[in-house]
Amino acid sequence: MLVKDLINHIQDIAPLNYAEDFDNVGLLVGDNNSKVTGVLVTLDTLEEVVDEAIAKNCNFILSFHPIIFKGLKSITGKNYVERTVLKAIKNNIAIYAIHTALDNHISGVNAMICNQLNLKNQRILIPQQQTIKKLVTYVPKKEAKTLREALFNVGAGDIGNYSNCSFNMDGTGTFKANDNANPTLGKKGETHVEEEIQLSVIFAKHLESKILKTLFETHSYEEVAYEVTTLENTNQTIGMGMIAELEQPQPETEFLNYLKEKMKVSHIRHSQFLNKPIKKVAVLGGSGSFAINAAKAAGADVFVTSDLKYHDFFTAENTILLADIGHYESEQFTKNGLVALLTKKIPNFAIVLSNTNTNPVKYF
Repeated sequence: MLVKDLINHIQDIAPLNYAEDFDNVGLLVGDNNSKVTGVLVTLDTLEEVVDEAIAKNCNFILSFHPIIFKGLKSITGKNYVERTVLKAIKNNIAIYAIHTALDNHISGVNAMICNQLNLKNQRILIPQQQTIKKLVTYVPKKEAKTLREALFNVGAGDIGNYSNCSFNMDGTGTFKANDNANPTLGKKGETHVEEEIQLSVIFAKHLESKILKTLFETHSYEEVAYEVTTLENTNQTIGMGMIAELEQPQPETEFLNYLKEKMKVSHIRHSQFLNKPIKKVAVLGGSGSFAINAAKAAGADVFVTSDLKYHDFFTAENTILLADIGHYESEQFTKNGLVALLTKKIPNFAIVLSNTNTNPVKYF
């Protein structure tokens, strides 16, 4: 398997189209045409992780966080980023970062936290905007079924728990081919009238090139009339954070002890207790202060996240319990989840879980 083939599998899991604009994701180091001997999955890529990849005969590192985040003007080994990149290049090891593409995935980082906490009724906390598109096209009646099925087969027509969704309306199309045309229906220089179906389907934005390729390959017309628009509809499967529920309500102190046990943390920074039971839980792995108001609006009893600053705790405003469990701690199960997702995708390939603890924060 080549690097580019492996990347296609990774992007089937978490398309880079849904990564945040500020992020630096994708192939950061390496050659698309190199052969992959094995994949090491890690939360962070450091020199020690590159050493581990070498020892385990893995020349591809799938990293959650990007080792290159800001622009590099030189690579001389003067800091940990440059030393890591240099070591990877010297040993022909590719580095791929997935970061917020996985953060925004329905089965990504936040689903992994929810699963670790055994939370039920999981749904996206902050749906990403403008991720749903609509295709409208016009096709001869006798071809409509074939075109519909072809579009369904490449992912069009999925709405929540439903697939093969479309809208079809009978109509009459007219067109006149000029001397340079090669019409499949009608004659040059004559206005042709054809009974057509107006076919509408929605699709996820990362599928657009595949949808249009299928449309052009399947449709019989030389010139295909179509429209693609971006919808404002809420996407149920793409976005930051999740909100879910405990099986049974728990008192606040009992929940925090449960949180410490399940997330394997020794300390939790939290806002003032509200003396009310915890049932609805919002989570956001990594730095999540931007989602406090969304958690409150969703009616969460507690918001589990990390990297909260002093003044962030005031925004609880006696309406929600804020629980900061630490950045690494909130994302520590991500690499395990990635291994499971990738192994399911390519079961007969060497996918290795990194044993290196990359947490830079220590507790005394």
